[in-house]
Amino acid sequence: MKVDYPNCPKCNSENTYEDVNLFVCPDCGHEWALELEVADTGEESLIKDAHGMVLQDGDTVAIIKDLKVKGTSSAVKIGTKVKNIRLVDGDHDIDCKIDGFGAMKLKSEFVKKV
Repeated sequence: MKVDYPNCPKCNSENTYEDVNLFVCPDCGHEWALELEVADTGEESLIKDAHGMVLQDGDTVAIIKDLKVKGTSSAVKIGTKVKNIRLVDGDHDIDCKIDGFGAMKLKSEFVKKV
């Protein structure tokens, strides 16, 4: 009995397999979570913070670790509150403005909902 696994989203290879709660592509080494497959089937994808809380446009979040800012020698410090976030598609899934830094894109894994 052959199980149909999804093609790799990175290289579109059919040689994928399941390892615990991840799909793995042996051709390019890409790994992705099973939950992402549910989101790809047409259901609305949810963006969650580092603690699993669902984020929405307009939320206020706090930074959970110091984040270096590309192009400068400064960093956004832990605990910095960011108001009125906007969720977008992509690797950096939060657009926001941070006082003292200006417009910035953040990854949801580095913030917590306040």
